[in-house]
Amino acid sequence: MSERKVLNKYYPPDFDPAKIPKLRLPKDRQYVVRLMAPFNMRCKTCGEYIYKGKKFNARKETVQNEAYLGLPIFRFYIKCTRCLAEITFKTDPENTDYTMEHGATRNFQAEKLLEEEEKRMQKEREEEELNNPMKVLENRTKDSKLEMEVLENLQELKELNQRQANVDFEAMLKQYKELEAEQKRKEQEEDEQEIREMLEQAQNRRLLLDSDSDEEPVKPHVKPEARMNPTDILQEVSGGRGSSPSPNPLSRSPPRSGHGFPFSSSNF
Repeated sequence: MSERKVLNKYYPPDFDPAKIPKLRLPKDRQYVVRLMAPFNMRCKTCGEYIYKGKKFNARKETVQNEAYLGLPIFRFYIKCTRCLAEITFKTDPENTDYTMEHGATRNFQAEKLLEEEEKRMQKEREEEELNNPMKVLENRTKDSKLEMEVLENLQELKELNQRQANVDFEAMLKQYKELEAEQKRKEQEEDEQEIREMLEQAQNRRLLLDSDSDEEPVKPHVKPEARMNPTDILQEVSGGRGSSPSPNPLSRSPPRSGHGFPFSSSNF
């Protein structure tokens, strides 16, 4: 087992705590604390933006001669993350907020301005109603009228929600699918119509080209000269001596041998 050391202080029997001298500390002494930026701000020196929630090692002090209902007000010193310029802000217990002192400007906050405007209007209304009973009656009438309008709007919203609750979503989906199918069918018909028109145009263009080609003169077709046989010369010579014209080349006599006799099986 590890030994446990306990540090005890010895107080003698004649110890008198009143004799201990008190530590004289200044009232405006500062402490180093770790905090986060309570709001968005922008440095006046370099223009650096410091967002809400950024952590700083700040110096904290109590503001002298300032308090709210006995609550002390504290001041915090931080440095810009870019130029190290000093920025200070204080606590605001009256508005449960913080106020910027110097070194930076607080960025625009619509919610805070809206709350301040509502407080100002409420204060003005209370001042008007203080010595004017007719103004009190008029404001009450306006409030009741506004309340009735709010109730009517709420009732309309309830009825609208009930109507929407009774909607058949299956039928709505079915109708949507039918409309989608009808749209696809129309698109397909339009595509087919365009294709037919394109084919007709191509066919008409082809007919025009064919008609133009028919008007051109047709060149006579020249047959190639047939290969002449050696015996055709003799037939032409005999035909030139007053005999009948030479017969059709297909009906010519069969070729003869070198002795002037026709070929036969007996010659071999």
